[in-house]
Amino acid sequence: MTYFPQFSVGGLGQFDAKLLFYFSNNLHHHLFSGITTLNQHDNCQAHTPTGYRGSNEVGLGGKVLVFPYETDFSFVALIPQKEMDLRAFTLCMRVATELEGERQIILFAYRTPDYDELNVWREKDGRIAFYLSGDGAFFHLPPITTFRTSLCLTWESRTGLAAFWVDGRRSTYQVYKPGHTIRPKGTILLGQDPDKHLGDLEAVQSFVGEVTDLNMWDYVLPRSQIQALHYEHKITKGNIFDWATIEYQLNGNVMVVDDD
Repeated sequence: MTYFPQFSVGGLGQFDAKLLFYFSNNLHHHLFSGITTLNQHDNCQAHTPTGYRGSNEVGLGGKVLVFPYETDFSFVALIPQKEMDLRAFTLCMRVATELEGERQIILFAYRTPDYDELNVWREKDGRIAFYLSGDGAFFHLPPITTFRTSLCLTWESRTGLAAFWVDGRRSTYQVYKPGHTIRPKGTILLGQDPDKHLGDLEAVQSFVGEVTDLNMWDYVLPRSQIQALHYEHKITKGNIFDWATIEYQLNGNVMVVDDD
């Protein structure tokens, strides 16, 4: 068995080496040197520090992720079923928060070593925006409140057409970054926005609230399926993330509770 040391990364505190290596193993340029390669499904167990729950867990069907208060250390890492080498996508989730006022909230973060490849935010002015490696596209949508919002985002590179869907209703299309490709080999987090890879987490940008039913496809779903998803009808399973079988890792005070 290979011994894995612990590290202190920015505001994260002690960080389990197996989780750290998962992130590092998906980069072309590792943040840390001298870490022995480990397959993410290796059975070798490292010491588990407070706040980290151990090896990957699978499946959140019928469950809700609860982020109870703002921190600079609580997040959920998601492991995709396939590489995030994307020229189109549909990302859906049900989300609720009581955070108000002039505060950014990160809803979804996918970062490679050099870029925020795909970030979804509620901005300080209440608009919802997403960013693909640069300037964002901003949408005026109904507010996300303490009651769950069914939120989907679609984008495809060929035309650049992008739209948010709120409770099955589509926003006006915007043309955003036609010809762009989202790059693979990054890290996907819920709850935090890493301004640097695995570092510089900010409590004032953290998510506080509930997330459930997060699913993602590497193509644009038609209107009929997005609306069916809103009404909780069965549709084609997400081929990047499927909530029922999603692979994930918890860090900090994130809770997994029954969806009642």
